[in-house]
Amino acid sequence: VFLARNFRCDCGNSKFKNLQCKLLPEKCKVNSGNKYNDNFYGLYCTCKRPYPDPEDEIPDEMIQCIVCEDWFHGRHLGAVPPESGDFHEMVCQACMSHCHFLWAYASQLAVPALTKVNSIEEEGIVLKVEESEDQKKEIKKESGVEHQEVKEEKQTEQFNEPSTSSGSACPEVKRTFISVPYVITKSEEPVCKLKELQSKPFLKKDTATFWPSNWRSKLCTCEDCLKMYSELEVQFLTDECDTVLAYENKGTTDQETERRDPLMDTLNSMNRVQQVELICEYNDLKTELTDYLRRFADEGTVVKREDIQHFFEEFQSRKRRRTNRMQYYCS
Repeated sequence: VFLARNFRCDCGNSKFKNLQCKLLPEKCKVNSGNKYNDNFYGLYCTCKRPYPDPEDEIPDEMIQCIVCEDWFHGRHLGAVPPESGDFHEMVCQACMSHCHFLWAYASQLAVPALTKVNSIEEEGIVLKVEESEDQKKEIKKESGVEHQEVKEEKQTEQFNEPSTSSGSACPEVKRTFISVPYVITKSEEPVCKLKELQSKPFLKKDTATFWPSNWRSKLCTCEDCLKMYSELEVQFLTDECDTVLAYENKGTTDQETERRDPLMDTLNSMNRVQQVELICEYNDLKTELTDYLRRFADEGTVVKREDIQHFFEEFQSRKRRRTNRMQYYCS
């Protein structure tokens, strides 16, 4: 299964001057929607080598990038790919640089590569190194309940502090303190998933990334992000029908359709008597055609169009004679 979303037929344009397109005869002379990469010239990967490469003795599988649609050797992705069953899609190094926003998602969604690093500096560029106290607490929390417990602890400490105000004023201060944080939390709650991820530390590396089957459904679809996808020409990332899994399912369905026997489909739609008659006619045709063609094989002559036409004319004539001689009556 391979992707080919940026390709339309070239018939009817300047490359085929005398060939008109039967599917879309009114289309433009130049197909601007086509994007020709090195794959169209038999070259693949960053090494720009053919596949299979007669000079490459290293066994390695090719993986297609879901963005640029180029094919790459697994060893030329900047990171060792996970096991083939652990990820469904790959974005190459160049496309990760082009779609830089994906690095914010990679820290949460991507399948870890098998590359081993000794330090953070070797792994990549650390973004947002200087964290605020609020960001550190956000990273350490494991659930919203824990976050709520931190707030309650803060409030308890504040309440236990000595107060110089009168006893009648204390309840008013307490009620004011409780209400303000909740209002601020709701007003500052981010709407864009991407901005929320970008507010946290994440690593940006010069490698390809590997993604699970459902990662596209987690991309933000707010107005700003949709505009960004359009500007980067990657609107298809939010299309669940564009995924590799969708292409695989479609390919499997098409193959099953092609493997179906038209004769068996026809037989299944008939009653028992019709099935028997059709099978007898088929066997007669097969036997007579085999005998007829064997004569050409024995003589070493070429079968021409006229010979086939003559055979079927004779076959139909013999069939009519048999039918006229044999009358069937139902009692």
